[in-house]
Amino acid sequence: MGNNAADAQRQFVKMTQSPLRPLIVRLAVPTICSMLITTFYNMADTFFVARIGTSAAGAVGVVFSLMAIIQAIGFMFGMGAGSIASRRLGAQKNDEASEATSSAFFAALALGSLVTVLGLTFLDPFMRLLGSTETILPYAREYARWVLLGAPVMTTSFVMNTNLRAEGKAFFAMVGIVTGGLLNVALDPLFIFGFGMGIAGAAVATVVSQCVSFCILLSHFVFHRSVLRISLCRASRSLSFYGLIMRTGFPTLLRQGLASAASVALNVNASVYGDAALAAMAIVMRVMLFIGSVLIGFGQGFQPVAGYNFGAKRYDRVIEAYTFCVKTGLAVLTLVAAAFFIGAPRVMSLFQNSDPRVTEIGTTAFRAHCATLVLLPLTVLTDMLFQVTGRYKQASFLSGARRGFFFIPLVFILPRFLGLTGIQIAQPVSDAISVCFSVPMAMRYIRWMQEQMEKHDAGKE
Repeated sequence: MGNNAADAQRQFVKMTQSPLRPLIVRLAVPTICSMLITTFYNMADTFFVARIGTSAAGAVGVVFSLMAIIQAIGFMFGMGAGSIASRRLGAQKNDEASEATSSAFFAALALGSLVTVLGLTFLDPFMRLLGSTETILPYAREYARWVLLGAPVMTTSFVMNTNLRAEGKAFFAMVGIVTGGLLNVALDPLFIFGFGMGIAGAAVATVVSQCVSFCILLSHFVFHRSVLRISLCRASRSLSFYGLIMRTGFPTLLRQGLASAASVALNVNASVYGDAALAAMAIVMRVMLFIGSVLIGFGQGFQPVAGYNFGAKRYDRVIEAYTFCVKTGLAVLTLVAAAFFIGAPRVMSLFQNSDPRVTEIGTTAFRAHCATLVLLPLTVLTDMLFQVTGRYKQASFLSGARRGFFFIPLVFILPRFLGLTGIQIAQPVSDAISVCFSVPMAMRYIRWMQEQMEKHDAGKE
C-alpha cells in the first residue's frame, strides 16, 4: 500500500506540475501509436479482404458498423470511468478512482456478452439492418459471426485501455494495443490465404489479436503497474454510481453509436448506386478514420492532463493544454489533408481490386473529406475537453453533431438533389456545420474557467 501511495503521489506531481507541452507530447505519442495501429489493422482487413472481391470489401464496411456498436459500449464505460478516475486522482481520491474503473470493467463485460448472444441469435436480419445487400450478405455473415464472439473481450479491453491513459500510463496502454494490432496484420494473410479461410480468416485474426491485447492490458492491473485497481470487490453496488459513469461516458456512446448509425445510413444510401459505391465509401471511411486517429490520439494525450488539473483546480493549465493541442492539430492536419488530397487516386487504387469505378467514386469522396479535415481539431478537441471535465451535456451535443445530428439527415437529403455526389460530400458538409457550434462553445467555457481563476485569486487577497 505504501508503494502504491508513493506511486500515486509521483503521478499526481507529474500531471499537475511538470511542463505542459512536453507532458502532453509524452502522453500523446504512445496513444497516437495505439490509434494508428488500431486503424492500420482495420485497413489491413480491408486491404486483404478486397483481394477476395468487391462484395467482400463491401462486407467489411457493413461489419464496421457492428464493430462501432461494440466499441461504443466499451468506450462509454471506459471514457466515463476514465474521466471520473482522472479527476479523482487529481483530487487525490485514489480508492474512488479504482471504484470507477472496476465498475466499468464488469459492466462492459456484461453488456459485451449480451451483444454476443443477441447478435448471433439474429445474425442475418442484423446484417441486413446494417446495410448488407444480398450479394454481400454471405460475406458479412461469415465475418460478423467471429467478431460477435469476441465482443466481451473487446469491450473490456477498451475499458482497460482508456483507464490506463486516464491515469497517465499511456505507454502501458500502447503496449497492449500495438502488440495485438501488429499480430492482426501478420495473421490476416495467413488465415485468409494460407489457411484458405477467406473472409472468416480476417475476423479470426481480429479476435485472436484482441484476446492477446486483453491479456497484456489486464496484466498491468494484476501486477500493480497501475495506480488503479480492477477487482469485483471494488466494483460499486450503487446503481447511481453506474448512472454517473454512463452519464459521463454518454458522449462517447453517442459518438460511437451515431457513428454506427451513420455507417448504416451511408451503406443504405450508397448501396442504391451499386456494390462499387458501397465498397468505395467503405474504403474512404476507413482511410479517413486512420488519418483522424492521429488527432484522436493527440487528444487522448491531452485528456488525462486536463482531467488531473481540472480536479486539482489548475484551470490555467487546462486552458493552456487545450490551446496548445488545437493549434498543433490545425497545423498537422492542414499538411496531412494537402498530401492526401493530391494522392487520393493512388490511395483508392491501393485498397481495392482494380475496379476503376471504385477508384473514381472514392477519389471524389476522399478529396471532399480532405477539404474539411483541417476543421476537425476545433470540434474533436472541444468535445474531449467537455467530456473529461464532466460537462457531459455539451460533450454529448458535440459528440453527436458531426457523425449524427447533421450527417445522418444530410446523407438522406443531399442525394435527392445531387445523386451520388450527395453521398460523397455529406460528411464534409456535416463537419463544416459542426465547427460553427464548437468554436463559440469552447470560447464560453474558457471564459468560465478564467472567471474561476479570478475568483480564486481574489479569495487569496
